[in-house]
Amino acid sequence: MSGEVPGVDVPDGRGRTGLDRTGLDLTGNPRVRVRKVELLSSSWYVLRRTTYDYRRRDGGWSTEQRETYDRGNGATVLLYDTERETVLLIRQFRYPIYANGHPDGMLIETAAGLLDDDDPETAIRREAQEETGYEIGEVEHVFDVYMSPGSVTERIHFFAAPYRADRKVSDGGGLADDGEDIELLELPFRKALDMIASGEIADAKAIMLLQWAALSGPFSGRDR
Repeated sequence: MSGEVPGVDVPDGRGRTGLDRTGLDLTGNPRVRVRKVELLSSSWYVLRRTTYDYRRRDGGWSTEQRETYDRGNGATVLLYDTERETVLLIRQFRYPIYANGHPDGMLIETAAGLLDDDDPETAIRREAQEETGYEIGEVEHVFDVYMSPGSVTERIHFFAAPYRADRKVSDGGGLADDGEDIELLELPFRKALDMIASGEIADAKAIMLLQWAALSGPFSGRDR
């Protein structure tokens, strides 16, 4: 029907409608009044433009407009072996960083993925096995972080878990159907920390979890 917008009036490619309603029911901050939400794109993730009134600290009101990119929430995990003092990281091609100055786009990261319809712990167990090939046991929740709050809605749940050689159940590497081609890296923990300083590790998730591991996690209190 003419004039119907995918993702608003009729289902988009992922079967979603009403994507222009997100945010209209927010009431947690009396200084914010959401006036209008426009759907700009829902090709896969969702790009919205929101107009809202904001009461400044001096009591005056201003009308603001922001674009937000909604790709869902995610989870990430640092896999570590305290006996051998090693960590498991992954390396994969990331086009956005390649287009923004990274030499080859091959980013060293911690295993991670979107929650989809799972809770964070279930999701990270799934992603860890898909990407590294290891089945992990008990996981520790570390913290939850908004990684780019100026424009991206995503919240990432951070975990850590020990790994053992006898818990490797597959080759890992990610899902080829999703275009993943992931290389597994087992590194000495101290070398991984040095790679932050050298710029070889530039992924925020990996940096935060490695520094947590050194400051208050499984490798804290150990001499370098």
